[in-house]
Amino acid sequence: MAWIRTIPFDAATGKLRDLYKRVTGPDNNVDNIMMMHSLRPHTMEAHMAVYKYVLHHRDNTIPKWFLEAIGVWVSHLNTCTYCVEHHFAGMKRLLKDDTRSDALRTAIASGDVPAMPLDARQQAAMRYAQRLTETPGDMAQSDVEALRMAGWDDGEILEINQVTAYFCYANRTVLGLGCSTDGDIIGLSPGNNDDPDDWNHR
Repeated sequence: MAWIRTIPFDAATGKLRDLYKRVTGPDNNVDNIMMMHSLRPHTMEAHMAVYKYVLHHRDNTIPKWFLEAIGVWVSHLNTCTYCVEHHFAGMKRLLKDDTRSDALRTAIASGDVPAMPLDARQQAAMRYAQRLTETPGDMAQSDVEALRMAGWDDGEILEINQVTAYFCYANRTVLGLGCSTDGDIIGLSPGNNDDPDDWNHR
């Protein structure tokens, strides 16, 4: 499951046990990406706070399914199969359109933004996410202007930026520590957007 030692739920004590209880899914399942932090629980706490506030917060205005789609795209660009599988399942559940979801995954897999079944505004967000993921040092004010011209306001641009940045972080956590999907329940995520402190995965 990992290239470093991790502590399973049944062996956890103290602060780690308390954090595990907050992030569990069915049958006390803890996603492997969270177990990567088990030797330093404070980093799990930080990771979950960023994840919840960036992707699953009531004050976001972009639909959650599209934020998940950005995450799948960024994870594909970073060749992070773990996050692609988890977040595609979450996106598909939220979008409630299997045909469109599968077409989007096919276009993502081929790296073809124009083929993505998204409107022009959403495709512009995907192009921004690609540039920020692949060539962050080349970003310029014109990249933000392109999002404005596509119809995103500045608060939404911040959401797109933060989701892209979060997934680059999560992808590197997974890829750098050898995290696999073995034993995971694919596609669970915090469902209670109204409570930022509710991290339960359902």
